[in-house]
Order: sequence, then structure tokens, then C-alpha cells
Amino acid sequence: MKTTNSPLASLAFPPNSKAIPTATFSRVLPDALLLLVARFGIATIFWMAGRTKVQGFTIRPLTYELFRSEYALPVISPELAAQLATGAEHLLPLLLVLGLFTRPAALALLGMTAVIQLLVYPSAWPAHLSWAGLLLPLIAKGGGAWSLDSLIARLRSGASK
Repeated sequence: MKTTNSPLASLAFPPNSKAIPTATFSRVLPDALLLLVARFGIATIFWMAGRTKVQGFTIRPLTYELFRSEYALPVISPELAAQLATGAEHLLPLLLVLGLFTRPAALALLGMTAVIQLLVYPSAWPAHLSWAGLLLPLIAKGGGAWSLDSLIARLRSGASK
């Protein structure tokens, strides 16, 4: 086990302790698992929001009304905003669950989160911060080893050899 001279580390892990090494956590909680949980976690939030906007395959009239009033955006018509948001809240979570185009899908959802935070519900920043906390690792690292993005990359690298 790697030792350190940090005073805080010596309090948390005294020199003769039987502390679990960090490498054990990395084996039990690999990046692939953490990214999978992030993908499914944030996808669920946006999918559920999208489902509230539709009945079957039709956008509810109430959705359009909400985009005219409560969700009104200054630069886009309420009808277009309702259609774009509803479509994005259905398509982007599916991409995340599959791990397909993970980085662009996560970036688009982070953009939606920023719009919601800045223009719609500024007081809901704790929820939006937690959404960003799930999206940022996906933007930085991609979908992980258990994603279609990874499978496609492996197939391409095998085909190019």
C-alpha cells in the first residue's frame, strides 16, 4: 500500500492500519460502472420530464401553454421551444442509455440544464448542479467501456489493423 506524509492522510489511515487501498475501490467501482450509472441516472431525469410533456406521440396542449407562460424563453417561439425540448428530452436520454454519441448528447443536456437554470428556474440550482455533476464526467470521459461508443471504437480500431 502506498504511504503518504500528509497529516490528514495519517489521521484517516494511520501507518499500521488495515485500510482498504484505493486500487481496491477502482476494481470494485470501475469507470465503466460509474459512467453507466451517470448515463442512466441523468437519462432517467430527462426522460421522465419528456414523458410529462406528451400523451402517446402527441405533445399535450398544456405543454404548449407552459412554454407560453412559465417556461417562456426570450429568443424562441413557445411552440418551437416546446417541440425542441420535448424531442430532446426523448432522444438524448435514449442516446445516453445506449452510450451512443454520449459526449454530444451529454453536452446538449448540459446546455438545456443551463437554459433551465438561467432563464426558467434559477432557484433550482441544487438540482441543476447535481445534473451537471452527472453530465460533466460523460462529456469528459464519454460513455465508458460499457457503451456503444466504446464498441464502435474497438471495432474500428480492429478493422484498421
